Amino acid sequence: MHLGVIGYGNITRALLGVLAREGKMPARVTLLARPSQAGAAAESGASVVTEATALIAAGPDLIVECAGHSAVAEAVVPALGAGIECVVVSIGALADAALHADVTAAAKKGGSRVVLPAGAIGGVDLLAALKPSGIEAVTYVSRKPPLAWRGTPAEALLDLPALTEPTTFFTGNAREAALAYPKNANVAATLALAGLGFEATRVEMVADPAVSQNIHEYRVTSGAADYAMRIEGKPSPDNPKTSLATVYSVAREVMNRMTEVAI
Repeated sequence: MHLGVIGYGNITRALLGVLAREGKMPARVTLLARPSQAGAAAESGASVVTEATALIAAGPDLIVECAGHSAVAEAVVPALGAGIECVVVSIGALADAALHADVTAAAKKGGSRVVLPAGAIGGVDLLAALKPSGIEAVTYVSRKPPLAWRGTPAEALLDLPALTEPTTFFTGNAREAALAYPKNANVAATLALAGLGFEATRVEMVADPAVSQNIHEYRVTSGAADYAMRIEGKPSPDNPKTSLATVYSVAREVMNRMTEVAI
């Protein structure tokens, strides 16, 4: 298998580490990295390119995007149009309706598809399966330590270091959450795309000094089943804003394409 990866940040490095430990490192890996990261990326043993056109020309069997929202427009869309299947980690980018339409059109044009991994949460397979039964409500709560919300609009709303009790600072729909908090709402976007859509999926964001992990909670009401999920995500050692579960979710997508039995 020839794997292409967009980005050489924490998720990519952790992903390659998981694949190596599991004995599932693809025979060939091509990394699309910024010029400033090309040297470090080359130390991974992968081939390194610095332009999306070069990655596409290399002809990978599968591309995994691990580089943020802008990479979806700049690299995923042309790769899909060229017929290459893509796994997108920055799912919140699809809250941009125009970009979502571009991704869909490119996949159709290229006869390819875009795969959205579960990422930091579970139960997405069940949520998507329940859609034909009639989903009545999906409510998602993102609960994190106050300082985990630094660098987001929450800083202007709350004195984060001084909080002594849980404080809800955002209540709205999944599209509003993903657009206002692009680095924190991939889960909201995933749930929206699997279920009721961006406008009908309710989101709450909470700064909670009583927790030390990123906690994802959601509840689903549908015609076939009602259920609730709570995931206490352990942070990646190299970047506390990234849940380790996200890395393993993406690794599963890659490994499922390299094994005789996929689950």
